[in-house]
Amino acid sequence: MDVVIFCGGRGTRLMEKTTIMPKPLVNIGNKPILWHIMKNYSHFGHNRFILTLGYKGEMIKRYFLEFPWLENHFEISLGSIQTPKPKEDWNVVLLDTGIETNTQKRFFLSKEHIKSDRFMTTYGDGIGNINLHELEKRHDFLNKKYGVLGTITVLNPESRFGIVRIGEHLVEDFKEKPIINEFVNIGYMVFEKYVLDMIDESDVMMETHLLEILAKEGKLGFYHHKGFWECMDSYKDYTNLNNLYKNGMPWKVWND
Repeated sequence: MDVVIFCGGRGTRLMEKTTIMPKPLVNIGNKPILWHIMKNYSHFGHNRFILTLGYKGEMIKRYFLEFPWLENHFEISLGSIQTPKPKEDWNVVLLDTGIETNTQKRFFLSKEHIKSDRFMTTYGDGIGNINLHELEKRHDFLNKKYGVLGTITVLNPESRFGIVRIGEHLVEDFKEKPIINEFVNIGYMVFEKYVLDMIDESDVMMETHLLEILAKEGKLGFYHHKGFWECMDSYKDYTNLNNLYKNGMPWKVWND
């Protein structure tokens, strides 16, 4: 199944890193967050990726051009240079979709490059241990029973703040950043390919247009992920993910 990954945003809340590189190339440990995302998809057998490039997209192109050299130890004979065999068996489409383009237009521009009848998509800054087989099974069930055209992955996030419960005069309880009851869309979506026939090249946000239309028509399902997920949205998130990298990578689903 093809995988579309949105890689074009400016990452303005992570300017400490994104002034010099696109957010998908910001490292967790010694690898870009994009590599970690693709590695998880690859573990479930999805090895063809369409990356919708925008801000500093040429750096992502350069990363993949140099990928075999970056990922291997090698001995070089200057008289007959041979590219080392890359460790990852990935097919990557690097698609320029504009620096300021919104997600729905990037989505539309990827249409001609998607070969599978059903495909997945996610964002290039969120990583989790989502079971993609279970996500696909959930979408298949909802597609057959309710005719959904897309399934998004949702999660109950932690509150950003601790919660205080009070009585008439006294504090009764204090909970440090509890899990809240509302859901957020964390990406990791599955779509039937012909959902792209429902949109045009309008430069709008997919989240407030296509997904809202599908929801109103009863054509959007969900998969409830109860495991780990984190978005690299700020420098604090960057620091947290790198600390987690040192302590076992809770998003890791692949085998070494």
